[in-house]
Amino acid sequence: MNALVTGAGGFLGSHIARLLVQRGEKVRVFLRPSSETRELAGLALERVYGDLREPTLLTPALDGIDVAFHVAADYRLWARDPREIYESNVDGTRHLLEAARRAGLQRLVYTSSAATLAVPCGDIHGEDDLPNEETKARLEQMIGNYKRSKYLAEQAVLAAARDGLPVVVVNPTAPVGPGDWKPTPTGRIILDFLKGRMPAYVETGLNLVPVEDVALGHWLAAEHGRIGERYILGGLNMRLREIFAVLSSVSGRPVPRVRLPLPLALAAGYADQLASRLLRRDPRIPLEGVRMARHKMFVRSSKAEVELGYHAGSVEAALGRAVGWYRENKYLTDAEVSAMRPERRYVTVGESGSR
Repeated sequence: MNALVTGAGGFLGSHIARLLVQRGEKVRVFLRPSSETRELAGLALERVYGDLREPTLLTPALDGIDVAFHVAADYRLWARDPREIYESNVDGTRHLLEAARRAGLQRLVYTSSAATLAVPCGDIHGEDDLPNEETKARLEQMIGNYKRSKYLAEQAVLAAARDGLPVVVVNPTAPVGPGDWKPTPTGRIILDFLKGRMPAYVETGLNLVPVEDVALGHWLAAEHGRIGERYILGGLNMRLREIFAVLSSVSGRPVPRVRLPLPLALAAGYADQLASRLLRRDPRIPLEGVRMARHKMFVRSSKAEVELGYHAGSVEAALGRAVGWYRENKYLTDAEVSAMRPERRYVTVGESGSR
């Protein structure tokens, strides 16, 4: 296939681009001129530059493309100007949909988020009660600008599918592994833990998944996904303390012992927000992140497993690869590395992924 990947400079996008190159596909990546491209080094692919907010640049980018993977997104829990998030995630997606229709693509795989599905849905007593692709969510259930923007963008994509555009939607949970250079909000949790900046925690939960498996899930969706359908690409549902326990085992850092009540965490978030305005810095405790903690982001991926042949590997190994990557790429000071006394050897970047 001739494939285009938007957002290929990002964490997930770079893994998708690498996977496609390794499978022998002809790959073109669509990047902003300011994009970080360290994770694309050495890959045999074509680079074109532009911005999703400038629709005239998308037509030449899609010329000769069979399958496009729209991965680009502004993934932030806080922005000084929230309009930037909507312009990239909603307007940018609509521009790509219009260009894809004109280009006559064979398939468009859109990277949404499990956040559009993992909403409170009553008492959960077992796997069958977890949110899935049939969970009906509403915009008012989305917490924060990022989630709202992804919900609105997904609705535009599904509408385009109903109008005949060959689109498949994938809904990744929280990918972890090597190459999260920015880092993403999930990567920030890992890095803060490694730096000893986690004296306390809020009781919540996430579904973590190896980033390599999410990348493969995109390829499977392009090959086997049904047009107009959504597929959750998840891994393991874990409470935050369980995540810290795994990170402790591969880094030697202690698990935080203090669990903050949510009202106290919210108060700390408001205080930090005020301090950030006075000091003209980004908040260290984004209020949206604290509000999200009220709800455990647990889901199930059985539909992708049955229809796509998708399976997630070891999250523990993926967290080990993330720890190794941050260490090898100098995200940690010598003192922070010295404080690491792992019970289990972390997996270095050169070792294979989870599949």
